[in-house]
Amino acid sequence: MDRHDIIGALRERILAFATSRVSREHAEDLTQEVLVVLHEKYAHITDLTDLVPLAFQVLRFKMLDAHRKALRQGEYNQKSIDELPLANPDSDPATQLDQQQRVERLLTAITRLGERCRELFKWKLEGKSFPEIQQLMRQQSINTIYTWDLRCRKQLLSSMGGSWD
Repeated sequence: MDRHDIIGALRERILAFATSRVSREHAEDLTQEVLVVLHEKYAHITDLTDLVPLAFQVLRFKMLDAHRKALRQGEYNQKSIDELPLANPDSDPATQLDQQQRVERLLTAITRLGERCRELFKWKLEGKSFPEIQQLMRQQSINTIYTWDLRCRKQLLSSMGGSWD
């Protein structure tokens, strides 16, 4: 019996054992991984009586490793997507009122800021980058813009009573 026949017979045994423990698709992957390890690390072992126990030991290690990985990634505790409640696109009235009040407080606080801070916030909300704002504000150093941004955010937070909520 040549090496190719031995590996073919061994592959069938490994696959049958793995399929009895995990899904067919996962068993195919595990079988391939075991055969790669046997080919790369244990090519010098050619006797079937030595190769079979070695292959099953490698398979057990691979299965344990896959189990630990699945456990670590939380795959065993996942809920089916069909069991999860649908999200309500409309938030409840209390949340809407809270959000509306926060927006009103924020707009009121922004009107109390100086012109430079209001312009800076306007450009940031428009999605402009700091280098673009630097050009718009005609400043030589971008660090000046960073400093103004920090000061303006502190003023805004102070104007809102020290809390964003």
